[in-house]
Amino acid sequence: MTARSRRVLLVLHPRRREASELAQEVMAQLTGAGVEVVVDELSVETFGAPLTSGVDRADPQDPARDCELVLVLGGDGTILRGAELSRGSGVPLLGINLGHVGFLAEVEQEDTPATVERILDRDYTVSERMTLAVTSFVDGRQLSSTWALNEATVEKAARERMLELTVEVDGRPLSTWGCDGVVMATPTGSTAYAFSAGGPIVWPDLSAILLVPISAHALFARPVVVGPDSHLAVDIVADAEGSGVLWCDGRRALDLPPGARIEVCRSGLPVLLARLSREPFTDRLVEKFDLSVHGWRGAARMRGGHGPSTASTRS
Repeated sequence: MTARSRRVLLVLHPRRREASELAQEVMAQLTGAGVEVVVDELSVETFGAPLTSGVDRADPQDPARDCELVLVLGGDGTILRGAELSRGSGVPLLGINLGHVGFLAEVEQEDTPATVERILDRDYTVSERMTLAVTSFVDGRQLSSTWALNEATVEKAARERMLELTVEVDGRPLSTWGCDGVVMATPTGSTAYAFSAGGPIVWPDLSAILLVPISAHALFARPVVVGPDSHLAVDIVADAEGSGVLWCDGRRALDLPPGARIEVCRSGLPVLLARLSREPFTDRLVEKFDLSVHGWRGAARMRGGHGPSTASTRS
């Protein structure tokens, strides 16, 4: 791709005013450097005004076509939408956080101008994030085939009824739970819904699948971590009264009748994330969850050295 044909897909939070205002600054910086900007259909509606010169609508059928980067202005929900647009295109995704925690975002809003400069310099690395292939069946007939970056969840459809589920790992039954549902997550999703349901945090450079029951009435209802080549299946007990809902990344839903079966395994198609920072994942956890590291004096102390004279200021 030559410098003249450089192109970036811009994806915005659909309801945040600051996303539209920040987008104008980003577009001016990119187009001023000769980079074409295209905007997906939902983001076009966010502007509420004609697009400026050098900015065009993306192809609805292939939004990331001919782009070198998908740049997202928003929180994790908007970044997940950006992943839907970029997955399978070979185009990496970079998120600027306008939300709250923003675990998937690479930088914060105040770093936007410097971030755009690094995009112009192509000063970033690209990492792969594992995704899940999710297929549902009823009576052996396929209902849907989809995917998830964070998690696939099977949840009860009615608040007043529990959902009775049988869980299977690699073709063998594990347990039957009366529960509110079950979360099947990637390491990337271990800090999202799976974390809220009591699951462990898994470092994103590991390959694994998490299985986390939600409010299960059972003696054995612990989170389980299986290998990346394992196959999970969840059956909604056919003679039970409760029906369910399949959610993928909290964005795509499918109603599930009693007797439905959901199969989950690793997908061969990852999501590509652009990385600007080389900070360890531990530092990201401390920052995003505002964890106390008071008293830490550094690795030198562990080796018998003296370490820094003062502890971290975070308390």
